[in-house]
Amino acid sequence: MESTVSQKLEALLNLQKIDSRLDAIFKVRGALPEEVQDLEDEIVGYETRLEKFNSDLQSLEEDIKSYKENIKESERLIKKYQEQQMNVRNNREYDAITKELELQDLEIQVSKKKIGEAQARIESKNADVDALKETLNERQKDLETKKSELDTIISESENEESKLKTDREKASKKIEDRLLKSYNKIRDNAKNGLAVVMVKRGACGGCFNIVPPQRQADIREKKKLIVCEHCGRIFAGVEDEIEEEPVKKKRSTRS
Repeated sequence: MESTVSQKLEALLNLQKIDSRLDAIFKVRGALPEEVQDLEDEIVGYETRLEKFNSDLQSLEEDIKSYKENIKESERLIKKYQEQQMNVRNNREYDAITKELELQDLEIQVSKKKIGEAQARIESKNADVDALKETLNERQKDLETKKSELDTIISESENEESKLKTDREKASKKIEDRLLKSYNKIRDNAKNGLAVVMVKRGACGGCFNIVPPQRQADIREKKKLIVCEHCGRIFAGVEDEIEEEPVKKKRSTRS
């Protein structure tokens, strides 16, 4: 059986009340969830950079090891060529061995230079690593503090939040899909999260623009869904103003 307009409005208003209460709970948390997420992302970034630095350092250490091996090999060859130079038979052999000795000596100088450059880069990267570790440590402390604050706030309202989410799921099932989608779309676009409002004191309860008397009369009848011409929010009804009786002043009697 299809719901009447009145029943649809009642279901929408009930859902709005649940969502408004959930919004109030999330508002208490403020920007903490986003701050925690941002810090977690920032820490992941720092950890990735740290891994890259360590990988670079390892690579530089391996390069230095390789250069040292080259030096040892060149020294071995120099010793070999020097022994051969003692037994040359002519100037041509002597000159050829001399060139090899010069070449190996140059190889040693190049390797030593590269070792010096690699050590300088290691020193620089170690300084970067130390600075990064300090920053990472600070951010991890900040994250622990923010998480603790957030956990405390969440623990204070988690039971109510859980119940409200269950209630919301039940309330949503009472609303047809097309109408629920419209409701969620209006809520997403509304700054205060209100998609369903009452007419209060002749004005929209969402944007506070005046609602003409005839339109108010149509809203009261609840024969069709009516939205605010200005903000698009759904009107659930009209709140009647309760007129307070003026307090009569007591006349003071003169003696």
